[in-house]
Amino acid sequence: MTAPAHPPAPGGPRLRARTVFAAAHVVADPLADTTPDGPPALDWDATLAFRHHLWSHGLGVAEAMDTAQRGMGLDWGTAAELIRRSAAEARAVGGLLACGAGTDQLPLHGVTLTDVRAAYEEQLGLIEGAGARPVLMASRQLAAAATGPEDYLELYGHLLRQASGPVILHWLGPMFDPALDGYWGSADPDTATETFLRIVHAHPGKVDGVKVSLLDAGREVRLRRRLPGTVRCYTGDDFHYPELIAGDDHGFSHALLGIFDPLAPLAAAAVRHLDTPGPEGATAFRAALDPTVALSRHLFRAPTRYYKTGVVLLAWLAGHQTHFTMVGGLQSARSLPHLRRVHELADGLGLFPDPERAAARMRTLIALHGADPTRRDTPI
Repeated sequence: MTAPAHPPAPGGPRLRARTVFAAAHVVADPLADTTPDGPPALDWDATLAFRHHLWSHGLGVAEAMDTAQRGMGLDWGTAAELIRRSAAEARAVGGLLACGAGTDQLPLHGVTLTDVRAAYEEQLGLIEGAGARPVLMASRQLAAAATGPEDYLELYGHLLRQASGPVILHWLGPMFDPALDGYWGSADPDTATETFLRIVHAHPGKVDGVKVSLLDAGREVRLRRRLPGTVRCYTGDDFHYPELIAGDDHGFSHALLGIFDPLAPLAAAAVRHLDTPGPEGATAFRAALDPTVALSRHLFRAPTRYYKTGVVLLAWLAGHQTHFTMVGGLQSARSLPHLRRVHELADGLGLFPDPERAAARMRTLIALHGADPTRRDTPI
C-alpha cells in the first residue's frame, strides 16, 4: 500500500451558491498481484485521502460513479466497500456524499427487467443504509432488456416510490458509454427527453435532481427550464460547465462533474465568487473557470470514456498518489502525446502544488516510453 499523499483534513465550508459534487477517481494498489480482468485492488488509504482533499475545499463527493471506473474495472463488490468506507469518512467530517446505484452486479446480457429491478434495489438499499444520497445511474442491462419507454417509466417509478428519500437521476450519454445508446427507450434525444421528464414530473418529491451528461449545453438548458421547481439540474457537461453553472435569467445548473476531481481547489474558489450577487460575482466566476475548459475538452475528447486516464495522471502529477497505475490497466488507454498535453495545459493553469515534482514525474513517464524528455522536437 502507498501512504496517503495528504492526511485527512476536516471538511471545509460547503459552497453556498451552488451544490457541487466532484466525481472522484479511485487509486489502484500498484503492488497487487492482479490482472486487467481480475478483481480490482485499491489503495484504500490514498483513495480515502483524496475524498478528504475534495471535502476540505467544500465540494461534495460523488462516489462510485463513472470517474471511479464503474463498469471499467471497478466491480460491484469493490464499489460497495468503497461506498461503505466513504460514507463513514463523510460522517466523520460532515462531508456531502452521493453514491452511484446501478446494476453492474448482473451480466451484460440475458437478464430480465425483474433482474434489473432487483439489482437496483440491492444497491439502493446499501447506499441508503450507509446514510448517503443515491444517484440512480443509467443501466447497461436495462438498456439491453427494455423494449420501449414504458419499461423505463415502470421501473424508475417503482424505484422512486420505494426510495426512502430523494435521489438523483442520471442521464449518461452514449459518448461516455456506447452501451447506453437509446436510453429512455429511444435513440431520438427529443423523444428520450420527454420520457425522462415524465418520470421526474410524476415523482417530484422523490427526485432531488437530475444529472445530465450529454455534452449538449442547449439541450440541458431546455431540459432544466422544464423541471419542477424543487428539482435541481446537476450539469455533467465537461465541455460547457462554466456557462451552465453561471446560468441565465431563467436559472442555472448545479454540478456533478468528473473534471472537478483534478480542478477541485480552482473550481471551489471559482464557485465561491457566485456568493457575490449580481454581475460582479458572475464575471469573477467566469474569469476563474473559463480558462479550464481547454484542459477539460482535451481530457474528455473522443473516445470520451477514457477521460479517467488523464484524471489519474493529474492526481499523480499533483502528488495525491505516488504512482500512475489504474484499475484494469487503463493507464495505457491514452497516448503519450495526449498525456503530455494534459500536463502542459494543467501546468498553465497552476494546478500543481509542486510544479517541479510534476515536471519530474512527467519526464519519468516520457523516458519510460523510450523518448527523450529533454527534446521538444521528439515525435511526441
